[in-house]
Amino acid sequence: MDIRNIGDVIKVARVGANIAATAGGSGDASEVTGTIIDRNAIGSPSSGVLAVSYTATLAQGETLSLTYDVVEGDESDLSDGETLKTATVVLATGDTGGSTEAGCHEIDLKLVAGGRYVRADLTPDLSASGTDTAALAAVLVCGGMDRLPQ
Repeated sequence: MDIRNIGDVIKVARVGANIAATAGGSGDASEVTGTIIDRNAIGSPSSGVLAVSYTATLAQGETLSLTYDVVEGDESDLSDGETLKTATVVLATGDTGGSTEAGCHEIDLKLVAGGRYVRADLTPDLSASGTDTAALAAVLVCGGMDRLPQ
């Protein structure tokens, strides 16, 4: 193991299924419940970055927003879940004449005082009433483990 190699000191976990949304239709303003991640199984990280990548086709002035709720707890089903971090952010705005926008939004998380289990629930919201589309995917990049990942 080489601690100078970032791949040896971080762990990346898939947050949940990819998300597709159509303005005013399927996936728009609908919460997608994430996958529960067992922090103990990945070395008990003390911090993480929730990285949400997106591509959106937006009419001029229309937006793609994201509401995220990161929940932590000690029960494996998160029946005792408490909100670790939540917010709504505008990820992209359509340019003159409409545009395709792409990027990756990063959300810093302090996991050290959190429970054993963590989950990120994501809700994309397209402001247009129709035709705009978005595709999103998310991972949790973790570091500061009690022991290095294997």
